[in-house]
Amino acid sequence: MNIKSRSILVPAFVALAVVLGSISGSTPRAFAYDEASTSAINVEGSNVILHGFDPIAYFTVGKPVEGKDAYAAEFEGATYHFASADNMKMFQADPAKYTPAFGGFCAMGVALGKKLDVDPSVFEVVDGKLYLNVNADVKKKWVQDIPGNIKTANETWPTIENKAPKDL
Repeated sequence: MNIKSRSILVPAFVALAVVLGSISGSTPRAFAYDEASTSAINVEGSNVILHGFDPIAYFTVGKPVEGKDAYAAEFEGATYHFASADNMKMFQADPAKYTPAFGGFCAMGVALGKKLDVDPSVFEVVDGKLYLNVNADVKKKWVQDIPGNIKTANETWPTIENKAPKDL
C-alpha cells in the first residue's frame, strides 16, 4: 500500500470507528431493525419506515413529527405514516420527493459501507433530499463533509443496498 492509499484509508477507518463506537456502547438502541434482511428499505416488522414519523414534516416544519396509523400510505414496499390527511395527500402526489435517501438507512453508515438503523430525530434535508443518521455523534462526523459523504454514499449504495446489514 502506498502512502497516498494509506492517507485516504486512515480517515475512512477513523470515521468507521466513530460510527461503530457510537452505536456499540452500553446505551440500548432506541430502535430495532432486522440485521438479516436484504431489503433496500429500512422498515420495521410491519413494513413501517422512519419508525412511523411523517416524512412530509421534515420538509414543511423542519422537524420530525410522529405519524398516525389513521394516515398511512404505501410506496415501494414501505408504509409511511403521516400526521395529517393533508400530509398524506402531499406525499401521494409525489412520493419520490419525500422518501429518505438510501432507503432510510443511516447516510454516514452508507458512506462507510454499512446499513445502520436511524434515529428519526437526527436528520438533514440537503438539496431537497432527506438524510438520516444513527445518532447525533455520527451526524457530527457526517456534516463535516456533506457533499463528499453524499457522493461517497451514492457510489456505495448500489453495492450494499441488497445486502443484509450483518453481512457488511
